[in-house]
Amino acid sequence: MLLEVLGLHAHYGKSHVLDGVDFAVPDAQIVTILGRNGSGRSTLLKAIMGLVPPSAGSVRCGGKDIARLTPYRIARGGIAYVPEERLVFDNLTVDENLASGMLAGVAGAPRWTIKQMYDYFPRLLERRSTKAGYLSGGEQQMLTICRSLLGNPRVIMIDEPTEGLAPKIVEAVSEVILDIRRRGVGVLLVEQKMTIALRIAQRILIMGRGRIQFEGTPSEFESKPEVRQAWLEVG
Repeated sequence: MLLEVLGLHAHYGKSHVLDGVDFAVPDAQIVTILGRNGSGRSTLLKAIMGLVPPSAGSVRCGGKDIARLTPYRIARGGIAYVPEERLVFDNLTVDENLASGMLAGVAGAPRWTIKQMYDYFPRLLERRSTKAGYLSGGEQQMLTICRSLLGNPRVIMIDEPTEGLAPKIVEAVSEVILDIRRRGVGVLLVEQKMTIALRIAQRILIMGRGRIQFEGTPSEFESKPEVRQAWLEVG
């Protein structure tokens, strides 16, 4: 089992944000999490990564419970995280940002090189000596995904990777996510664009009220319009 989340709870102060989340990523699949704003999707990724401390439950990666480790140890244990905010090192060049993400990784995880990153996104190669703070939003998104891959993870979690990007860059990022999965890395993806989610995912999770309200294949989801109406549509 690449990733297994069991009975995960998390709070922001007195607000109960995650209320017993259960799901698994059994192998190298793309699992997309959909839900309305405030449903707990981003908090779920942060809780798995140790950025929000779980108040109960377990998170297992490769059979090892990582739920109460520090984010750095979780990264070394095989999980990478691409936050919605991107969080590049503004004063470092593209080359230096990529080098900063390199970790030994865990046994059995695919290995990645900086050359592969530049093959994915030739624009980054053109900008390799540019400080990341001067990159466009799309270029920063490319850089953050690549920096995370260089930690040689078993699972990569990506929060809203296509938000605010031009269609051409959205397509490039989508193709890279598909290739990441083909190379044997599990992908846990928070995505607002349903067309992308249904096209690239093998599994769909619908979050609402801090819990998983639906889990199934894209075709199973599309066959249940009541799920979309109850948990995704507004109004």
